[in-house]
Parts: sequence; structure tokens; C-alpha cells
Amino acid sequence: MKLQQLSLFVENRPGQLAAPCRALAEAGINILTLSLADTEQFGILRLIVKDWRRARQVLEAADCVVNVTEVLAVGARHEPGGMLELLEFFEQEGLNIEYTYAFTAPRGDQAVLVFRFDDIERALAKLKDSHINLVDSVELFQDVN
Repeated sequence: MKLQQLSLFVENRPGQLAAPCRALAEAGINILTLSLADTEQFGILRLIVKDWRRARQVLEAADCVVNVTEVLAVGARHEPGGMLELLEFFEQEGLNIEYTYAFTAPRGDQAVLVFRFDDIERALAKLKDSHINLVDSVELFQDVN
């Protein structure tokens, strides 16, 4: 279902990406997946962690500006065309994707993709109605420290 994603603004200069990663590592918080989008002067680091509330506290204590955003983790067949099936469904249903990124390791025979939609409630309802595999936090964080 819905996951909480942490988004941080980081300056686009040496060492800035390491600082929040160091703070999380020192607190024993594992980053499950991340995305970094950059411009010439800054970037947006997006993170999924198991305990997002604790991670937010750790990052804010390390002087990071943190925004919490809801995203959906969606399972797709882990083979050629698996993501295309989802994208065609989203297109057919008129669901607008703001951005996406993936977990690096599949869960069984499924790839796990993270999607940010402009209308998350509508996207969630459409996905549930179509019986598309929504990956919940219990499943996603099983066997994760």
C-alpha cells in the first residue's frame, strides 16, 4: 500500500550526498532504495527506509531538511515487458506518474517499482480494483534490518 518516502534537498557539490547517508548509517538505519535527481545547483534525494519516523528524526538532527511524501510500491513481472504492462494500465486509466524508481533486488519473481502519482488515492483505488500487486510495508520490509 502507501509507503512514506523521505525527500531531502542536497547541494550539488562533493560530500553532500554522503552526509545524510552517514547520519543514517551511524544510527543503524538501512536505506532500502533511493533515487537522486539533480540540477546544476542542488539535488533531491529520495529514500525508502523501514522506520521512516526515526530516519526523519536522525536526518533533521543532522541539519537536513526532510519532506515526507506518500508513494506506492507496485509489483511487476520481473521479465521483459513487465513494467510496460503497468505503464499501459496507468495510461489506460489516465493515471499521471510524477516519477518512478525501483528496488534493486526483486521480491521473488516480481520487480518492485516505486511510483509517485499526482492523485495517489485515485491510483490506489484503480490498482486495487484491477488486482495489481501492491506491495505493502510488511512484505517489503520482511527480512530487513
